[in-house]
Amino acid sequence: MTVAPGVRFGPSRRLAAVQPPVIPIIGRWIADTPGTISLGQGIVGYGPPPAAIDAARRFGADAADHLYGPVEGEPALIDAIERKLARDNGIAAGDDIRVVATAGGNLAFMNAMLAVTDPGDEVILPSPYYFNHEMAIVMAGARPVAVPMRADHQLDVDAIAAAMTPQTRAVVTVSPNNPTGAVYAGPDLAAVNRLCGARGVFHVHDEAYEYFVYDGATHVSPGSRTDARAHTISLFSLSKAYGMASWRMGYMVIPVALQDAVSKIQDTILICPPGPSQKAATVALGVGRSWTARHLPAIARARRVLLDALSAPGVPCEVSPPGGALFLFVRARTSLDALAVTERLTAAHRVAVVPGSAFGARNGCWLRVSFGAADEATVAEGSGRLVTGLGAIAREHPENA
Repeated sequence: MTVAPGVRFGPSRRLAAVQPPVIPIIGRWIADTPGTISLGQGIVGYGPPPAAIDAARRFGADAADHLYGPVEGEPALIDAIERKLARDNGIAAGDDIRVVATAGGNLAFMNAMLAVTDPGDEVILPSPYYFNHEMAIVMAGARPVAVPMRADHQLDVDAIAAAMTPQTRAVVTVSPNNPTGAVYAGPDLAAVNRLCGARGVFHVHDEAYEYFVYDGATHVSPGSRTDARAHTISLFSLSKAYGMASWRMGYMVIPVALQDAVSKIQDTILICPPGPSQKAATVALGVGRSWTARHLPAIARARRVLLDALSAPGVPCEVSPPGGALFLFVRARTSLDALAVTERLTAAHRVAVVPGSAFGARNGCWLRVSFGAADEATVAEGSGRLVTGLGAIAREHPENA
């Protein structure tokens, strides 16, 4: 075969502009350093309710189990989701909204971006942001517009309003937040939602960590507002709450005006959500948030161990107690960049975290540290390694060097 002069085989310019996913990079570093304790990926250490696993085991007995299903998900699962939304989120079913089951929360977000944006449109991301959201926006051909949060990692509603242009199609919020762990104040979420409605902009709200709140923090679903339903897209996941990360189950609540667009996208990418996972998810949702509640005290203890270790006198970092999710967002006092610090912590101190630069935090060396997957003793050991490592790095590469 003869290739024309100047022809090069490679990815599209659109995909070439997408940042590399950071979690696989860190995974390779961990694999190269046996004995590393991972305080990196945002997962939990428990699995699904036993009844959900039993439901998946029974899958396949009926010949219909092996056929394509409805693009939006099986009726039994949609019914279970609608009951959960009414019970836990104050979002009542109705003719003006639709529920769509997806293969995880990330697909729900990708569906939303493809449905509401055209190439060149803008999507506002309060920064630091969840890196897969930024990646999906770029993949869709839209432009992410990062708007800094306040110093306490809460939403800056005025800054969001100032960043809106005629090209703005959506504002994305995540609460409890990944990566900061902040639980957004209800009045701020309501203000953003009203702002979006007034400006003709969609409010995309990710609630993957809805049940993970601490110290009296309260989770709020902006989609519960009666005046929000026409412009609010609410995203959910079973990965964390039900320990079903590998099962790839999530769902989205969309205005009915987006139903045809989302159906086109999902039918092309997925056809239908995976059948065994839908069966398990239906049962898991019937168990409800009590499944998370029974595991939350242990996660809260691990959170406290990590927070106490990093807040101790002399530790060269800054950290504030997060209200939710599975993370601490830590600013290390060093002149090294976050990726270099992350690599050194893994290689030299056998503890893995995630660099804040992947989340758009570049005003200093920020690190996302997760406490969700390991038991209390392992988190304590990992905390000790992290404190030792941050101390060594700060001595060799002080912040003002």
